[in-house]
Amino acid sequence: MNDLALFAEAFHFIRPALLLLIPLVLLLWWMVRRSGRQRPMLAEGIAPHLREALTVRRSRRHRILPVDSVAALLILSALGAAGPTWSRQPDPFAAQSAPVVVILAITPDMEDKDVPPTRLERGKQKIRDLLDLRAGARTALVAYAGTAHVVLPMTEDPQVMVPYLEGLSPEVMPVKGLVAGDALALAQALLESENAPGGILFVTDSLDPVDAAALDGSAAPVAVLSMRPEGNRDRGLDALSAPVIAVTPDNADVRRIDGLLNSAYRRAQLDDVEQPWEDRAHWLAWPAALLLLLWFRQGWTMRWAVIAALALLMPPQGARADGLADWFLTPDQQGRIAYQRKQFERAGELFYDPLWRGYALYRDGQYEAAVEVLDRVETAQAAFIQGMAQIKGRNYRDGVRAFETALQRDPQYPGAAENLETARRIVTYVEEARLGSDTGEDGGIGADEEVYDNESGQGQDTERAPQQGEGAGLLTTEQWMNTVDTRTEDFLRMRFALEATQQSEAPAAAQDTPGDSTGGDQ
Repeated sequence: MNDLALFAEAFHFIRPALLLLIPLVLLLWWMVRRSGRQRPMLAEGIAPHLREALTVRRSRRHRILPVDSVAALLILSALGAAGPTWSRQPDPFAAQSAPVVVILAITPDMEDKDVPPTRLERGKQKIRDLLDLRAGARTALVAYAGTAHVVLPMTEDPQVMVPYLEGLSPEVMPVKGLVAGDALALAQALLESENAPGGILFVTDSLDPVDAAALDGSAAPVAVLSMRPEGNRDRGLDALSAPVIAVTPDNADVRRIDGLLNSAYRRAQLDDVEQPWEDRAHWLAWPAALLLLLWFRQGWTMRWAVIAALALLMPPQGARADGLADWFLTPDQQGRIAYQRKQFERAGELFYDPLWRGYALYRDGQYEAAVEVLDRVETAQAAFIQGMAQIKGRNYRDGVRAFETALQRDPQYPGAAENLETARRIVTYVEEARLGSDTGEDGGIGADEEVYDNESGQGQDTERAPQQGEGAGLLTTEQWMNTVDTRTEDFLRMRFALEATQQSEAPAAAQDTPGDSTGGDQ
């Protein structure tokens, strides 16, 4: 279902009873219009040419009058008061884009240069463009040829996926072939662990017709980005009922794919009865402002004195000079717009609502500021996001406390119990690492800049030490990775080969189980 169909289905008014004001406005408008019509001049005793000359503004009888714009403004006001809406208020603690699994075909045909530089390289470029468009959304990567492999599970960091994309080539695939059905099964398994409905994107130049039925029968929405040049057809892709988007030189194909894959998420948002509807009345402020410009027409009457008196009676507000947006939108509404545009730093500056402001600061990476702002909100949601901020800020024990607080406020809060268990495991791991560092073992872990909390007093505080010689201090993750000579291609080749071997051995092991060899002799 496309955006227009979803809009048409979801559009309604939050307070429809206020629409009854519109017939009243139309009645008053008709009465004023009718009373303002001029009575025809009596023709007795006046020559026709003189009567025509004496008739004032006869040709403008049906012109637009001030009462017309007043009626239009009142109608717009009634529509705004009724609360037009077509979407739910987004949950600040849920992803605003659907999780997506990208499935990339790694076959020799994908190295054809009819789509420059090659079909495979163009497909990688399109995947990177999609990651940039979906910044912050959860995305996973699956590669397939004769076998299918999860290259990277769900992640919110698009930069993590880039080196894996670069390392994919037909040489790293252990078996030649085109098993799209197996890749689809892996993608569906990844999406089952997600809290929100997601979609699947195939980036391929061909499809076995046998797999077309599996793709069309997928519970999750499937889209296919065809890497074939224009006019070059494939029997398997032509057999699909799922949308097949041809690759384009610009980002039109990527934008269309993003809209298709997010349709299931938008549908789930509309069905979420726990989220209130978002009042869209502010969109009517713009046509109302344009109608106000008609009052500056020559010959129109404007009771400026009355308006000035009303303005004096209005309660004074804080002085603000941030621009035209302040005339029509509240700071929280402006913050929501910035948040939806993924301008989280700007949203954190605009929001007055401490819950939204704290979450915007969290999304911007200002974890300490987010925790401080959310201290004002005594809800399970606020404690939950404080826990997430503490964990990402390496304050693991504070994260444990925050998740415990969230569960105290709402024992059924989604994800709080799972995250609390994860935070406790992290604390245990850090403490065991410190104990290992005391005994000279190599089990310690390093921090880039932070010193981990050590309230239990076990081991030494683990922190980054200056590298003054070989073996001095702890290596950071980047330094450790730089000492590894293995390329990404080599790593993927070895991992895929091991997985392919395990997949081939699994059926044989099932056939050799003792239960299968029991004889019939008693």
